[in-house]
Amino acid sequence: MFDLKTYLSGQAEKINAQLDRLLADRPVPLIRAMRHSLIGGGKRIRPVLCLAAAEAVSEGADDAVMRAAGAIEMIHTYSLIHDDLPAMDDDALRRGKPTCHMAFDEATAILAGDALLTLAFQALATLPPEKGMRVIGIIARAAGCEGMIEGQMQDMASEGIVLDVDRLAGMHALKTGALIRAAVQTGALLAGAGEHQLSSLDRYAENIGLAFQVADDLLNVEGDPAILGKAVGTDSNRRKNTYPALLGTARSRSFAESLTDKALDALSFFDHRADPLRAIARYIIDRNR
Repeated sequence: MFDLKTYLSGQAEKINAQLDRLLADRPVPLIRAMRHSLIGGGKRIRPVLCLAAAEAVSEGADDAVMRAAGAIEMIHTYSLIHDDLPAMDDDALRRGKPTCHMAFDEATAILAGDALLTLAFQALATLPPEKGMRVIGIIARAAGCEGMIEGQMQDMASEGIVLDVDRLAGMHALKTGALIRAAVQTGALLAGAGEHQLSSLDRYAENIGLAFQVADDLLNVEGDPAILGKAVGTDSNRRKNTYPALLGTARSRSFAESLTDKALDALSFFDHRADPLRAIARYIIDRNR
């Protein structure tokens, strides 16, 4: 039987070592701020998905996949630093410790986020050129104004305005789903996936990306702050659009289950090498943090 806990722990150890190499430990305030948010925290779901997608289509993740996975985690962490800023969500706690602007100051946090984003693309620029440019395009699109940033903008603009289910799904497909889809696409592409494999893995990623957000929404209502490492109830306080607010918790949980079923169905023709992806799909909606 596949042991997801051991798998996640082992992959996180590899990813953390990669991040450590990319971000030298120097006593410079900017580097210390970057390390504060990046090293030693987080679920590493996006880079793990990148590695697992590569494993689903090949013998395993090579150095190029590992570098891409590290870059994706840096992009994700930069987005969290900026999302926590006073001008946005104004959060004081992230990954069980003070947010970057609380631990340092607001200007340093802004620059730490900027630096992580830039360093991510510096790492991506070292990928093999025949696939590297396509990967850079996928990740840039997912992280930018056609993906995550646009989703964050829509999220802020819609506070206090009730969206319908379709608009909510569209917003979260950008804010949360885009980088998750990019992580899966990147790992598969670098590992030599064919177009049919890429299409199936993209359907998997599209569904788990939305399921991830539904689970996050539920945790913001029902989660334990001590386990989550961040405050709960903040979505309601800011009058954000969430699935529990729109559908209620029971229907939201059922919706997340249906998305997971669709994700697993997309993997139906893959063999046992896709077992990590299957287990991650279940973990995403069953997690407590």
